[in-house]
Amino acid sequence: MTRTEPPPPDAVHRAIETYLGLAYPAGPPPRAASLADAVRLSPGGSLDDCTAFERDGDARFALRLGNQAYPHMKLVIERLPGRDAWFFRADTHDQHVTIDPSDPDHPAFQELMARNRALAAAIESAWELDGLDTFRAFLRRDLEARRT
Repeated sequence: MTRTEPPPPDAVHRAIETYLGLAYPAGPPPRAASLADAVRLSPGGSLDDCTAFERDGDARFALRLGNQAYPHMKLVIERLPGRDAWFFRADTHDQHVTIDPSDPDHPAFQELMARNRALAAAIESAWELDGLDTFRAFLRRDLEARRT
């Protein structure tokens, strides 16, 4: 299968601006702002040319932008498995951590995870309103196509 191109630079820039606006209502910290600038100023404008992204082969690009309470949350641009399409995802990047329920930090971490999930859902909803594809949008379209 021929590799399809990831979303165009203007879509990536819109996704980043939306993410940053929701993750940092008072403005992004220098680290997140500098990552956004690195993408904006990347030569050639393609994801392949930008060193700010963490990569998983040629099918997943991640930008660790964080949020006000958790620096590890990521904006992910991922190829839809088995299809020539790409989508945006807000990855909370907190599901790999477990804290024993008896640990005094457990309630605070559970609260952090709930806030991260709510923020990710808000970001992805905003992307969909802006016409950017998310995995949820692909699933919705696929289910609708199967009904007809």
